[in-house]
Amino acid sequence: MGWEAWLTGGLLVLMLAALVAGRWGPDIILMGVLVSLLLAGVIDAGEAVRGFSNGGVITVAMLYVVAAGMRETGAINLITGPMLKKAKTVVSAQARMVIPVVGLSAFINNTPIVAMLMPAIDGFSKRSRIPASKLMLPLSYASILGGVCTLIGTSTNVVVAGMMTHTDVRDALGNPVRLGMFTITWVGVPIAIAGVAYILLFGKWLLPDRSSPEQAGHEQSRQYVAAMRLKDDSPLVGKTVEGAGLRALPGLFLSRIDRDDSTVIAVGPEETLRARDILVFVGKLDSLVDLQQFKGLEPIADGGGGGGYRPNLRLVEAVVSPASPLVGSTVRRAGIRTRYGAVVVAVHRQGYRLRGKVGDIRLRPGDTLLLEAPQGFARQYRDSTDFMLVSEAAQTAALRHERAWIAMGIVLAVVVAISTGLLDPMVAAMAGAGLMILTRCCTGPQARRSVDFQVLIVIAAAFGIERAMSKTGLASSIAHGVVDATAGLGPWALLAVTFAVTTFFTCVITNNAAAVLMFPIALGITQEAGLNFLPFAVVIAVAASCEFSTPIGYQTNLMVMGPGGYKWTDYTRFGGPLTILCGVVCVALAPLVYGPLTAG
Repeated sequence: MGWEAWLTGGLLVLMLAALVAGRWGPDIILMGVLVSLLLAGVIDAGEAVRGFSNGGVITVAMLYVVAAGMRETGAINLITGPMLKKAKTVVSAQARMVIPVVGLSAFINNTPIVAMLMPAIDGFSKRSRIPASKLMLPLSYASILGGVCTLIGTSTNVVVAGMMTHTDVRDALGNPVRLGMFTITWVGVPIAIAGVAYILLFGKWLLPDRSSPEQAGHEQSRQYVAAMRLKDDSPLVGKTVEGAGLRALPGLFLSRIDRDDSTVIAVGPEETLRARDILVFVGKLDSLVDLQQFKGLEPIADGGGGGGYRPNLRLVEAVVSPASPLVGSTVRRAGIRTRYGAVVVAVHRQGYRLRGKVGDIRLRPGDTLLLEAPQGFARQYRDSTDFMLVSEAAQTAALRHERAWIAMGIVLAVVVAISTGLLDPMVAAMAGAGLMILTRCCTGPQARRSVDFQVLIVIAAAFGIERAMSKTGLASSIAHGVVDATAGLGPWALLAVTFAVTTFFTCVITNNAAAVLMFPIALGITQEAGLNFLPFAVVIAVAASCEFSTPIGYQTNLMVMGPGGYKWTDYTRFGGPLTILCGVVCVALAPLVYGPLTAG
């Protein structure tokens, strides 16, 4: 190896050390390594930036927009609502999420599944007492486990199958060796079963009890009082309180029902809801934000109604200052709608349980108002004497429920186009993202805000680093050295080493690149030794996907890192044993399923 290879290896060691330390973001670290390789002349400018134009990176970016359309229309809730509705414990929530995701991921690419379900899982976590850190990694791992069950479950399987066809791999009798739709299933399904069992048995104990940064704020403990009106076309009309799912909402308490502006009804589980009923809730901010997005409800705190889709309005917290003209006025008579163009959704008063109608609450200095306000409200009134503190929530004011089926139709079309090969994944994702905006399932600003650029930068930078490893011969030298050193231990040991080396490369470069790198090495060794290549091909495909011990081992692992509030060590502690378990199952079953390792 030349000095370029040694430099690349040294930078990789420093990169892994920095990632484990967790002092800087993964995007900063990988970009630092990429720039160092570029300045040293190991790779040229075109090689350094080719990942940013890679179809896979663009596909992931577009899928974020598709997921935004699903989120902004409430379509995700139609899927996850039945899935998580009755989950009360960590294990039950994990089971209700993991098992369906494994099944879906076997036939649908795992990246869009994770992109679409992340917001719903995050919302469920905020409403319940189950931290997102207990759910996000199982979501990613379940999608990966399902992906190894069929040929189309993950792009890595397709890559390996394509390389087998391109190189015209044949067995000892001269027959072509191919990966069919369900060839990998006989090993993939046992791996998925073992992986699901591991997640459900140990997930509660090995996953951290940690909220994401967005969930860790002090506002979680604030108790707001809010009033919502049942619209005439609300799906809740005619249902009982318990049947509508309003009796035991996580983080919320339905304190009373106001009917006909005069009748106050004590809430009972069998009370039937009527159109125009006013439901008075007491609860945490995140739970009230989710209530805002409930189909058929509209805020009426100041006597008005939200009324339908409000994509240009944001939810804002504003603390009333002592000099505010609102002090001493009731919510209804304060003129907040005409003065600020905003609607009061809820009111919080520290140390007091507010009673009576929300519109009749007389405002005091220090009261916190949850407002439905135009974009730019927080910036406009941040320095105003009317409010001491103004902060904008991340969520939009309401969902466009009538567009939910349109969004689901677009997603189904994207999935079918990708799964059947009708369209290239990038083209299908771009078309889906465009349709989400054109059909107003989400707006342009919502689409832009939905893209996680940190994830995209890490994935794109990894392509440049992979190019440096291949160009300098570092990757080939590592693989050949390890495989050659263990060749005398027998074919089973060689199969295990193939899995281990492929897994290692998946840790430092992309999963597809790891498969592409290991394929010719394993093929050459098996041909020289007269071994059956099909078990090795399956092992490479599985190992390139089933890397759970690092956040950069698979793009879905990286996608859940921020929302789950994870550190690098969380992946190693929980995912490391799972990676080993999958390796043991794969190496043990592959020769039994696909014939003996010796080709003769």
